[in-house]
Amino acid sequence: MRTKPLSIHRISVVGLTMLAAVCLTGCNGSFNPVRDVATAVGVGPQLAATPDFVARSRPADLEYMPIGTPAVERPTAARTADEIKAAEAELDALRTRNEAAGAAAAELGKTPPPEPVKLPANTSQQTRQKTNSKRTP
Repeated sequence: MRTKPLSIHRISVVGLTMLAAVCLTGCNGSFNPVRDVATAVGVGPQLAATPDFVARSRPADLEYMPIGTPAVERPTAARTADEIKAAEAELDALRTRNEAAGAAAAELGKTPPPEPVKLPANTSQQTRQKTNSKRTP
């Protein structure tokens, strides 16, 4: 009688293992038998055709950089020591010109501000202000 429960246990373990395997294959994007059967029957999602503008805009081969391969040589050669010194001298001259222009601008900014313009006094406004000040308690 012990053989019968063991065989039921074995059958259930094998069945659960197969069910788990089928479910895990459903996780794979390219091979999904559950989705394929459902689509074939008409219950699953219908695959839409790729629009023409999308197909034209995507390259056929994406040409990803393979991992673990050496980097490609630079298209331009590295500068020599003389070229580096010449570039440094050019940048130093440019810095000197900019500092001189900044110093000249700072000197121009040191001038005092102009005096405010004095307007002639308006007699009609002064008399109105005097009469208004007499009316207020």
